[in-house]
Amino acid sequence: MRDLKHLIYFENLLENADNELVKQAQADGKLAVGYTCYHVPEALLNVGNCFSVRLRAPRTGSLDIATYYMSNYTCEFARALVERGMEGGFQFLDALAGVDACSMMNRAMEHFEILQLNNFFVSHCDIPYKITDYTLDSYVSQMRIHVLDELKNRYGVDTSDDAIRAAVAQHNEVCRIISEIGEMRKADNPVITGYEFHVLNLVTYTCPKDLILPYLRETLEELKARQPDEKPAFRARVAIVGSEIDDPQLTKLIEGCGALVVSDRYCFGSTPGREVIELKDDEDPLRQLCLHVMQHSECARYIADEKVQQRRDTADRLAREFKADGIIYEQMKYCDYWGFERALVSYIMHEEYNWPVLSIDRLYNNGNSGQLRTRVQAFVESLEIKRIQKNGGTK
Repeated sequence: MRDLKHLIYFENLLENADNELVKQAQADGKLAVGYTCYHVPEALLNVGNCFSVRLRAPRTGSLDIATYYMSNYTCEFARALVERGMEGGFQFLDALAGVDACSMMNRAMEHFEILQLNNFFVSHCDIPYKITDYTLDSYVSQMRIHVLDELKNRYGVDTSDDAIRAAVAQHNEVCRIISEIGEMRKADNPVITGYEFHVLNLVTYTCPKDLILPYLRETLEELKARQPDEKPAFRARVAIVGSEIDDPQLTKLIEGCGALVVSDRYCFGSTPGREVIELKDDEDPLRQLCLHVMQHSECARYIADEKVQQRRDTADRLAREFKADGIIYEQMKYCDYWGFERALVSYIMHEEYNWPVLSIDRLYNNGNSGQLRTRVQAFVESLEIKRIQKNGGTK
């Protein structure tokens, strides 16, 4: 297929946390608010003159210093952020909205303060384990006190209900574009690859919304007119489910093995994160926003039976809707929540839902992993064999 006009530009934006558009927004007087987790509602960080930057540590090399402070049994994503913070990579931020979603990320946020890696304030928010009236009340209070009130008191940010609704409206435009592009992956021969979609989705998390939107609108129109290759370049279709993936090179590795990635149910993916948020006019927008996040969260932190079942049903639904041949369950090494989830549910999805499943634990950066490449290649071959057997011996 013909290369997307802005793909190289999008890739360059992902090279550093303080990318070109972040610098442009700050030069215009806007405040950069960093965050790491879906449980801090993204729209809240875009109220008034603020814009959100979901933190990554691209091109991470050695984690030796962060490992000294955090031990080598903590998740590499958390360690990579601390390492990059020690290198001064996040000094551009005006605030960091931290969450106590897992002990490792909580430790990372604490180290930003203890080691004085920042010239910005760090907030800490407690995140619920299940959906009830009292956990929702607590969640709303956390977001009000530790996010909105902090921004208002420190920087004079407009955190009114009107400002929240305006931020949600802008957020929804991004979601509609990404969702429409995502739907194109349901085609038998899609006009977009999983790698391209991964890059597109990542820039929406890491760039100011108002500055990235013109590029997204143009790319959507470009894709509508794009013609796919006459013969599909991939031998199988897979859905990915699991923990944090902010490195498009992992998707490129999988697709280099012949498996088109058609669904992304992981942290930093489009599910959850790119669903349109419907707000009612006669209800508190903050409470509605928090409830939306709780209801749509697919995080393994939620331990209530209905949320456990929701995660399995979502994985099954997405794989079917996007015509996947199999599912890849992945987990960042030493991720407590997804370590349990992956081990159990990868078995359940195979035995009870009848899906071919590849179960992997991985490092933070895996773009050049020969071992992982070999496992994916073997999985793709097994999917091909199953398809041939299903079709009576013909491809």
